[in-house]
Amino acid sequence: MTHRGPLRCLPPTRWLVPVLALLASAALAQDVLAAGPSGYAPAPVLSPGDYPAIRGLSPRLAVWFAAQMHVWFAAFVLAVPIFAVILEFVGVVKKDARYDRVAYEFLRVSITAFSLTAVTGGILLAALIVFYPDLMKYLASIFGPTALFYALFFFFETAALYTYYYGWKRMAEGRLKLLHLAVGIGLNLSGTGLMFVANAWVTFMMTPAGVDAAGAFGGNVWEAVNNHLWSPMNLHRFVANIAYGGSIAGAYAAYRFLGASSEEGRAHYDWMGYTASLIAIGALLPLPFAGYWLTAEIYSFSQQMGITLMGGVFAWLFIVQAVIIGALFLAANYYLWCGFGRGGYGAGYLKYVKYIAVVVAASFLVWFTPHTLILTPSEARAIGGQYHPYLGPLGLMPAKNTAVNMMLLFTFLSFLLYRRAHRRPVVPWVKYGNALQAGLFTAAVANISFLGVYYGYFTNTVYKVASSVPQVATTLFVIVACLVIEWLMARGGRSEDFKWGRMPERSQYALILIAVSFTWLMGLMGFVRSAIRQHWHVYSVMKDASAEAFTPSIAYAAKVVSAGTVVFLAIIVFIFWLGGMGQEKEAGGDG
Repeated sequence: MTHRGPLRCLPPTRWLVPVLALLASAALAQDVLAAGPSGYAPAPVLSPGDYPAIRGLSPRLAVWFAAQMHVWFAAFVLAVPIFAVILEFVGVVKKDARYDRVAYEFLRVSITAFSLTAVTGGILLAALIVFYPDLMKYLASIFGPTALFYALFFFFETAALYTYYYGWKRMAEGRLKLLHLAVGIGLNLSGTGLMFVANAWVTFMMTPAGVDAAGAFGGNVWEAVNNHLWSPMNLHRFVANIAYGGSIAGAYAAYRFLGASSEEGRAHYDWMGYTASLIAIGALLPLPFAGYWLTAEIYSFSQQMGITLMGGVFAWLFIVQAVIIGALFLAANYYLWCGFGRGGYGAGYLKYVKYIAVVVAASFLVWFTPHTLILTPSEARAIGGQYHPYLGPLGLMPAKNTAVNMMLLFTFLSFLLYRRAHRRPVVPWVKYGNALQAGLFTAAVANISFLGVYYGYFTNTVYKVASSVPQVATTLFVIVACLVIEWLMARGGRSEDFKWGRMPERSQYALILIAVSFTWLMGLMGFVRSAIRQHWHVYSVMKDASAEAFTPSIAYAAKVVSAGTVVFLAIIVFIFWLGGMGQEKEAGGDG
């Protein structure tokens, strides 16, 4: 098959979203401007009759489903080019063709998802215009100029994507390889810019800026874009997208590993799964801290919104969140423990697994312990109130902050032991290095526990909140310091009987569990983020007067998100199958 240039090969759907965005912003904004000091009308006051209806179709459910599918696909396709470029760069530096091959295969798997991202984005935009026209008019009057940037980023991303993909083998050597890397960097910058623009629209609906009390826009677009949540949302989604993309790529490698019929094929997809999972776990470690910043900014903007988020109707969804994240950490640790068998030194470290498992499981139990129990009157009388006399303190944030930092530390310890399972340091100061790492871990556990217990339960609220910062700093410092020590100790280290592909099949199901858990978690937390606006389209500025301006039950939300998860993962499996069709049979691979 020959290609006559990347732009000639673009699917028409890739152009759908930016064209629709430009046309919609121009059409919807033209009748919003009104006479006034700023030239902009206040936010419209709507009535139930202002919302078009289609018999038998729930507008909120249609928009919800379309938005969630678009976010899942967008997260995947924004993340894959990031670590594809990183792997390609590492391959160039190390002169190792495996990195280049895996990076190309990652990108090939995601190429179909790019078109589906555009399709779901077009469906979402159409649903919003049809069912919520006045909201779209209002947002277009403020963010109309940003639609141009959105379209430009989209065009640049599309051109760079297909140049990067179809030019991979043609620009494989010398200066052309450097040019190819530059195109990949441009692709990632365009995709990140695209996400930043879209985040401005979403966060404005939660924490509006640049408008007065009546919702009249003052004319400063940058003020509206740079609202209270824009920066933390950008960081949180950027890190989460990398973790999520890595989890989906790891699931693809597991899918191919389980179907491989040759030892070389199993070895290739084992290495591919390890690389993807390492990226996912590496991005997962700082993700809770980005979430803390986002939550803190919600509280800073509106205490009422923050209370609704963590202590109101959505509090129990965070218990569900804790269960899913606990499953993520347990699956990640289990995969690393299975990896001990790849190396000749792994048997010597298996004795530590039970201790790590106890700490991770205990932290997991603390994390999902609720503060307020759902009790019948007789049960409440039996325990003397709605708070359990012994487990109640574990439902407070100081205990949960301590637990999550412990899980992060001991997951990182599993990774260090995995490295030692196949490479033994030989530097003369190895005993001192081991002692230093052990001392850092011990001091970190003691410091995190002290901060969580003393400042969490024996001081006032100000110190309780502030204590989470040094806990986070302790965890990050130990991870970075131990990585540096490990890198210095590993130089010149020897390997013994290390073999890719020497993994039990059950380990691959851990990778699949990570992908499923991430998908479900993103859906649930996306619902929470949007729903804390409650009966507002734009919080405190523009009310939702539709018939569905109420908060759905947790059970209903879980059913919708679960149904979306099943549909999305079914499409992903189909994409995996397509990725294997027509693939050239390579040495070590199964077509």
